[in-house]
Amino acid sequence: MTTVSTAHAGHRGLPPAAIDIVASVAAHRALSAEQIRVIHLPGTGPRRCRALLARIGAAGLIAHVSTGVGSPRRLWFATEAGVRAAVEVGVLPRTPRIFDAGEIVGPLRAHTFAVNEAAISFLEAAREEGDDFGPLAWRHEVGHPLSRPARRGRSVIADAVLTYVRTTAGKVYVDHRFLELDRATLAVDGLAAELARYADLFRAEDPEEGGPLWRRRYPAFPSVVCMLAGAGREMLLRRRDTALALLRAEPQLTRTPKVEIRVCLLEDLVAEGPFAPIFRALRDPGQDVDWLGNRNEEGST
Repeated sequence: MTTVSTAHAGHRGLPPAAIDIVASVAAHRALSAEQIRVIHLPGTGPRRCRALLARIGAAGLIAHVSTGVGSPRRLWFATEAGVRAAVEVGVLPRTPRIFDAGEIVGPLRAHTFAVNEAAISFLEAAREEGDDFGPLAWRHEVGHPLSRPARRGRSVIADAVLTYVRTTAGKVYVDHRFLELDRATLAVDGLAAELARYADLFRAEDPEEGGPLWRRRYPAFPSVVCMLAGAGREMLLRRRDTALALLRAEPQLTRTPKVEIRVCLLEDLVAEGPFAPIFRALRDPGQDVDWLGNRNEEGST
């Protein structure tokens, strides 16, 4: 794969990392220069990263758009030529949707940026732990039908699905997670109702092969990681506790004890990483746990 990537980038006078950057930008809709640097050039400074992005942009593979105010000021997205190049050399397994500049800075800008920030926190943790979680280890807006044949409106769409591979005591674990981002736009009972739909997904039957529909994709049902943002810290902590209390009283979830939901503040995930005890879990009230459900031995906060 590296050889192919090098050959493709070389005829444009670009370094080998260029096509991998294009693939990440295409797969993740839009990325800031700092996000790209963390993903692909962690050992380099911001100036070098910006210079490389300018070269890739001059080659017509990516483009940028100003966000106007706030941070980041600029977001990069893949052009049609960039997506085509990444697919042709096999860096991208499938052709993603191509977004235009208006969509990049549209209503979903903050949501997309935050989901990528969350996933990048897993990428940085994997580097520290020696685990496997690469630039394409998460996918956005993944739909899961609740019936087969699929019917309109009968599906659960995860904001993202990530695949994290870790080795513990000589054993390899492939962990899938459903990522959900809440920006405090819904009423808290609406948030709880959205999360409770994962119980419907857990129970959805496969009429063709028997068993649950989710087994077509996952060897075990992924836990849900919900990240809260969009308001002050105290409000988000109250929102977390209220949502979990509502979920514990939700009949759909009491009938499906294997559905696990863990909630954290996005700012904590970005600052401390997923292995910190920053989550509160549906099945373990009052305890601080990490993304795997391991408790904080020093007690809860």
